[in-house]
Amino acid sequence: MRKLLTLAAAAGFAAGLSAGASAYEQGDIILRLGAATVAPNEDSDNIGLPSEPPITLPGIGIDNDTQLGITATWMFSDRFGVELLAATPFEHDFTVKGLGIDGGSLTHLPPTLSLQWYPRGGQSGWQPYVGIGVNYTYIYDEEVSGELKTALSAVLGASRADLSLDNSFGPAAQVGVDIPLGDNLGLNLGVWYLDIDTTATISTDVGRVKFDVDVDPWVYNVGLAWRF
Repeated sequence: MRKLLTLAAAAGFAAGLSAGASAYEQGDIILRLGAATVAPNEDSDNIGLPSEPPITLPGIGIDNDTQLGITATWMFSDRFGVELLAATPFEHDFTVKGLGIDGGSLTHLPPTLSLQWYPRGGQSGWQPYVGIGVNYTYIYDEEVSGELKTALSAVLGASRADLSLDNSFGPAAQVGVDIPLGDNLGLNLGVWYLDIDTTATISTDVGRVKFDVDVDPWVYNVGLAWRF
């Protein structure tokens, strides 16, 4: 994916030099829609089960998910804008390392507000940008799989198991480029890095297990950009 973004950005540079697209200017609104893939770069604490003797598992792994990404940028000057990132809900399955079983799933929304800099703002052609901002991740619909419930029943004697994860607030960074396809239309390629840290709690009728998870995903977007 990174190589694809690099090649596409290079192609956009060459094409953009001769493109007649209008320049981004103060007061413009840029709407971007595309396929956004959240790829967790997770680092999970070990999971200590309150069994006899104690059992320690090497954390969890979280899979990728792709949804509709939506961003809107307001240019408050030719070179600077404020962007709000939204998306349809992302749903991730996770596995329990050490057991090699499906652990369950979670759903989240990661709205992100960023300040962007457009080095070619006010000039026609391609429009690269970088941004920094803050992310709030709302996590809900946490589910424990039947496999994990069975394993906890066998190890702990638990008759039920529920999962909850704390919401997260942290910094975010991004790079991207709009490659002109017309006067007000372009191809958008973008990458975000989101600092998402949460604490997971598995509650059973024989005790609770808590462990920290740094999700810290890369988010890749490929789509279209409209300038209004």
